Amino acid sequence: MTRDAKICRGSWCLGFGFSTPATLEQVVKVLSAFGYDAGGRTVRIPHDPERIQLESHGLPIHGVIGGRQAWELARAPAREGDPLSARLRWDDSVPELFELFPFRHELVYDAHCARGRLTIDLTVHATGADAVPMAFGFHPYIALPGAPRERWQVELPAMRRLALDDHQIPAGIDRELDARRFELGRLEFDDAFDRVSEPARFAVECGGRRVEVEFLHGFPCAQVFAPIAATCICFEPMAAPPNALRSGIGLRLLEPGASARASFSLRVGGA
Repeated sequence: MTRDAKICRGSWCLGFGFSTPATLEQVVKVLSAFGYDAGGRTVRIPHDPERIQLESHGLPIHGVIGGRQAWELARAPAREGDPLSARLRWDDSVPELFELFPFRHELVYDAHCARGRLTIDLTVHATGADAVPMAFGFHPYIALPGAPRERWQVELPAMRRLALDDHQIPAGIDRELDARRFELGRLEFDDAFDRVSEPARFAVECGGRRVEVEFLHGFPCAQVFAPIAATCICFEPMAAPPNALRSGIGLRLLEPGASARASFSLRVGGA
C-alpha cells in the first residue's frame, strides 16, 4: 500500500490479549488499572514489561507485547490479488500469556488487496466454556509523503465523542458530532468516539493523494489519533471504547461456540 501514500504501521488488540506488527492490536487502547472483571472472571495484570506494554502514565496499553503470539499462516497468496489468511489459537498452552486474557478463542485474520484497496476481515471463534469479551481494534497509521501536515484535508463521519480524563479514560459523553471535513492545520487529536455508523468512512487527502479507511462491519467505536509532532494520522476501528474491560460500557460478550466477524478497508488513490 505505497501508491503515493503509505500505511505506516498497524497493530491489533482483543480484550487484553495480544499485538502483532502487522495490522492488529488487542486491549482496547488503555486500562485504568492493572486488572479487570469481565466474562465472569477476575483478572490481575502483572507489572511485567516483558509481557505488558505501558503508556506514558504507567497504565497497561495495547495488550501483550508484540511478537509473543504464535500466528500460523493458513493460506498464502498464490498470485497477486489472492487473499492471505492467518490463524491464532489463544489458550493455556502458553500460560504466561493466557493468564492476561483467560478466554479461549481462535482468531482468523484475512487480508485481500486489489485495485488499491486492502480489506481486512477478522473472525473470532469462542472455543472454550467461557464467553469471550469483544474489545478489539486496529491501528492503521497513515502518512501523505511530501504533503505538509497542516494542509491535510480530513473527513470524519457522524459519531459521538466521548469525554476523556487526563489518562485518556472515558469519563462520560461529550457530544454528538455531524459528519465534517476540515483542514488539519495545527489541530491535534487523541479522541475516542462511539455510535459510529455501519459502514463509516474516514479519509485524509492532500496534493492529489487520498487515503480512505472504511469501517465495514463490527466496529461501532473509533479513535482518531493525530499528534502535532508527527506527520501521520490514525483512524482506529474499535469494537469497544477504551477501558471497556473495566467499565463494561460498550463491551459485548461472544458466547461459547459462537463466532463474530469484523472488517474494514483502506483505499489509496487520487484526490
